[in-house]
Amino acid sequence: MKIATIGTSFITEWFLSAAAKIDNAQPIAVYSRNEAKGKALAEQFQIDKVYTDLDSMWNDDEIECVYVASPNSLHYQHARAALKAGKHVICEKPFTSTAEELKELSELAKAKHLFLFEAIVTIHMPNYLSLKEKLSELGDIKMVQCNFSQYSSRYDKFKAGETVNVFDPKFSGGALMDINIYNLHFVMNLFGKPKDVNYYPNITKGIDTSGVLILSYDGFQAVCVGCKDTKSHNISQIQGEKGYITLNSETSRCANFSLTTGDGTILPAVKQEDIALYYEIKDFIKIIEDQDYDACEALLNYSNDVMEVLEQARKKAGIIFAADQ
Repeated sequence: MKIATIGTSFITEWFLSAAAKIDNAQPIAVYSRNEAKGKALAEQFQIDKVYTDLDSMWNDDEIECVYVASPNSLHYQHARAALKAGKHVICEKPFTSTAEELKELSELAKAKHLFLFEAIVTIHMPNYLSLKEKLSELGDIKMVQCNFSQYSSRYDKFKAGETVNVFDPKFSGGALMDINIYNLHFVMNLFGKPKDVNYYPNITKGIDTSGVLILSYDGFQAVCVGCKDTKSHNISQIQGEKGYITLNSETSRCANFSLTTGDGTILPAVKQEDIALYYEIKDFIKIIEDQDYDACEALLNYSNDVMEVLEQARKKAGIIFAADQ
């Protein structure tokens, strides 16, 4: 699978590092508005083609798939253009700014018989899949708690008055979209769409720098804390009447977990690849190679549910993006 990338941030570097470990993933081009940054990234990963003009890249028939890692607000625009150019798309989380944008992309991909995926590492991690299998041992679930807090490298600039994409409503930024989304995927892929959702953020200059997301299910609540203005021990727990599961890591990587019941505590976690993106890339390429449109559609339907909950939560909290206008 010959892949082009959009973006030159650390997440694109992680993608390219993970792709290098997968035999049937072949990055062949990078795009950046900044030619120097594009060339530096291409040289780092021994990639020949560097584009600074997207139209030129769309016309490159050698490119089969595009990985979109641009600012959140540009995901829809870049994914749509790639699909129109006949390319499969792997789009970073959050998939789009609104549920309507994602619906349009899904319909376009289906009409053109192309594959479209949300790059959300959580649900592809081996330990998450193992945790999912152990869930039935907990009995009736009564409480879920997730805390993913990571002090942003850009927060100090934001406090100093600089305009920073990840803390800008124009770019669909904020803690809910950037970090609490991992908690949301962690919960929703286990338990489905909640009956109700509420978000209680700390807001500065119209954007949430941290917040508490509460998902209401029949019989239990899921409390999700996501912070970009502080750091803490990242830990999650799923509590049932017969025991509990403890995840001692970010909900993105799912690095390790334990299961405690009346029989004691066991450690089912396995060692995973250092770069979490490895597993999602491998899964996406297999789906494309197998021409498994049903698997792709199932993932898109699930991502649509997540996007609807995400949008409902932020709008209830009064967070309005440029894409909402």
